[in-house]
Order: sequence, then structure tokens, then C-alpha cells
Amino acid sequence: MLVVHVSVQVKPECVPDFIAATLENARHSVREPGVARFDVVQQADDPTRFVLVEAYRTPAAPAQHKETAHYATWRDTVAPMMAAPRTSTKGHNLFPADPGW
Repeated sequence: MLVVHVSVQVKPECVPDFIAATLENARHSVREPGVARFDVVQQADDPTRFVLVEAYRTPAAPAQHKETAHYATWRDTVAPMMAAPRTSTKGHNLFPADPGW
């Protein structure tokens, strides 16, 4: 399992639109066979900061996700909303084991 944490800082005036676009993307993403989880988390003490927690079942799944129409729509919609370039970190789950996802 590949787990990706995507950190995003959004312009304050764009927060509601970013949330709407990101939730739409997440709803479609969890239907992809290679996606085990797609969580959208808003930081409690700074509502302009978000973390997307994406858990992929295979090494090829992230690239497949980026080929979907819903990802392209999200990427293009939220690009002008960013206060800074988004960043990501990648890791491998330790618990629960892969079958638990």
C-alpha cells in the first residue's frame, strides 16, 4: 500500500470553492479500483490548510488516478486557488496490513 499525504494551502477567499471541488474529486476517487482511501482533512487551527490522504493499492494506481477526468478537472479548477504550490510525501503503511484496507 502506498500512502500519499498531499499538503495544500489555499487562498482564504477560495476555501469554500476548494472544499467543493476537492470533495467532488474525492467522491470519484474512492470509486477507482486502485484507491483504498481518499481522505480530505482541513487543519483545525488554519482553515486554509488541507491534507489529502490518498492510499493506493498498487504502485501503478497513482498514475492511473492522475489520468482520470475527475482528477484533471480538480487539478485545473484548484490551481488558481493555491496560496503556495502543493507538496506531497509518500510512505508505506505499517498498520493496518494491506488486507485490512
